[in-house]
Amino acid sequence: MSRLGVPMLAAAALLWQALPASAEDAAAGQRVFAQCRACHTVDKGGRNGVGPNLWGIVGSPAGKREGFRYSANMQELAQGGLVWTRENLDKYLENPKSLVPRGSMAFAGIRNPEQRANLIAYLETLK
Repeated sequence: MSRLGVPMLAAAALLWQALPASAEDAAAGQRVFAQCRACHTVDKGGRNGVGPNLWGIVGSPAGKREGFRYSANMQELAQGGLVWTRENLDKYLENPKSLVPRGSMAFAGIRNPEQRANLIAYLETLK
């Protein structure tokens, strides 16, 4: 091995260890989604439940799922151009009322940022 090979391997190993433990994990996010499943479906072309079907939600305009009846507040935000970006989803999942104060989602939110990141990573796979 060259003289640079060993230091490069050591540096790579240190860098790998330095990666945050909270790196997004879609499989873990799918497990987090279990608490959403009572109200939401995630099937392509699937039906809405108590909440809208979330297939393809990341990057899509808010309040636009066909066949779902949104709260007046969500409709107002949708008309204002709200899009389900990673940032907006994170804020909404942490505390739905912080983004949609008069929304109809009866869910307190997910306080753990790692769980939210994982859930968003899972939702990103649904396309």
